[in-house]
Amino acid sequence: MNTLKMRYLRFALLLVFLAGLLVILAFFLIGEDEKPILINNTPVPPFPTLSPVRVAEGAGLYAQQCASCHGENLQGAPDWKKPLPDGSLPPPPHDGSGHTWHHPDSLLIDIIANGGDRSYNSKMPAFSGRLFEDEIASILDYIKSRWGKDEREFQWWITYTQDRS
Repeated sequence: MNTLKMRYLRFALLLVFLAGLLVILAFFLIGEDEKPILINNTPVPPFPTLSPVRVAEGAGLYAQQCASCHGENLQGAPDWKKPLPDGSLPPPPHDGSGHTWHHPDSLLIDIIANGGDRSYNSKMPAFSGRLFEDEIASILDYIKSRWGKDEREFQWWITYTQDRS
């Protein structure tokens, strides 16, 4: 074989090797994303990423619709765990210090849309007449964007396990 043919053969083998390496690498990278996460020995898919566009929309809607009660920084009312004279509770925080992240998406969306539980004397109004479903979801995404990783993962686990049953 002449030298030019040997160079082409080596080059072709190198290309085949590199292509194979890329396929193997892609397989492992894609496979990592599809492996479920175990939380409390329950497999759940990785929690969804939040859309920056929806989070920004949710921030604006939160400022307009929610901040007057729940605080501009999601901090809630002072002494939010202490009942008011009428027996109702002040608006809770929606940041990591509150309990919002303990509830599945379906319940949070229901509370925003239909108001708080009247059996607990909740003063939370219904927003279904003022907000569309996608706007409520955007507000919830904004709230989630302010939680830490542990709160996000726990809330996703609650959402995934309770909303599936």
